[in-house]
Parts: sequence; C-alpha cells; structure tokens
Amino acid sequence: MQTNVQSSKLLKLVILALLGTISLVLFFLNFPLPFLPPYLKIDFSEVPALIAGLIFTPMAGVIVEAIKNLLYLVVSGAGDPIGVVANFLAGVMFILPVALLYHRYKGTKSIISGLVSGTIIMALGMSVLNYYVILPAYSWFIGAPEMAGTTAKWVAVSAGVLPFNLIKGIIVGLLFIPLFIKMRTWIEQKQTNMAA
Repeated sequence: MQTNVQSSKLLKLVILALLGTISLVLFFLNFPLPFLPPYLKIDFSEVPALIAGLIFTPMAGVIVEAIKNLLYLVVSGAGDPIGVVANFLAGVMFILPVALLYHRYKGTKSIISGLVSGTIIMALGMSVLNYYVILPAYSWFIGAPEMAGTTAKWVAVSAGVLPFNLIKGIIVGLLFIPLFIKMRTWIEQKQTNMAA
C-alpha cells in the first residue's frame, strides 16, 4: 500500500513537472496584439496549469505556474524578475477560480463560469497590483522613476494591463472550452486513477 502511495505521488510530480515544461514552451510561443503595447503578449501557457488544476487540485495548477516561471527564470537568465512574478500572479488569479469551481460543481458550466470569473479577477487584480506594486517596482528596477507617476501608471493600466488581461482571458477561455469538452472523459479517468 505504501509503495502505491509513493508511486502515485511520484507520478503526480512527474506529470506536474511535464505540464510545467509544456507551459514554458507555450510561454515562448507568444504574439502581441496590434492595438496594445508590444511588451504585452498573448500566450497559452495557462492551459497546462488549468489541466493540472482540474485533474488534481487547484494547488496543482499553481505548482505548474510556479514551475513554468522558475524554468523561465533559469532559461532567460533572470533578466526581469518583476515580470516573472507578475506572470505568476496573473496565472494564479486566472487558474484558481476555474479549478475551484470545477472541483465544487464539475461539468462544462462550472468551467465556463470559472473562466469568466478568472478573467475578471485576473484583469481587475492585475490592474490594482500593477498600479500599486508592479509598475512602481519595475520603474525602480530599471531606474525610470517617471514610470511610477500617477498619470503614467493610470495610462499603463487603463490602456494596457486591463484590456490585455481581459482579452487574454477571453482568448485562452475560448481555446480551453472546446479542449476541455474533448478531454473531459480523459480528465475524469485520470482523476479516478489518481484517487484510486
């Protein structure tokens, strides 16, 4: 029995590490939107974390986000730690509502309401965090105090951060819903196998 528990924990760790690595690859396959600042890029790296959050627990989704960002720090040589922290926080705000609602209610409706909630929480949460914490920290980090001014922060949030996170949540959600519908049986089988 003890061996089974250990092997299932090991299998879970391997799956989470694999999903974290896939997430990193997807993170590099990004694209900017023509009407937003070029440093805000859309990617689908939250999808593996969402899958982990559905198969295991909401915390597993957070772990996959953490693995992706830690791997990115290693691969990129930690040029911009503030951006990495911001990416992690945005991912967590997006994933947790989806995973929590799914584990509570199951089914496609809970995924859709989770994606809507996650998009709104991520968009509003990242706007507040950018205004009060991330932009001031970033302006200090790169030595550009003018970026921390009230007007500069307001413009960056209202014309960049807020619309970007809303659009990103919608795009990722539109991709994830059909993916979940296709993978639903597989996800439920994996949940049963992991619980056994």
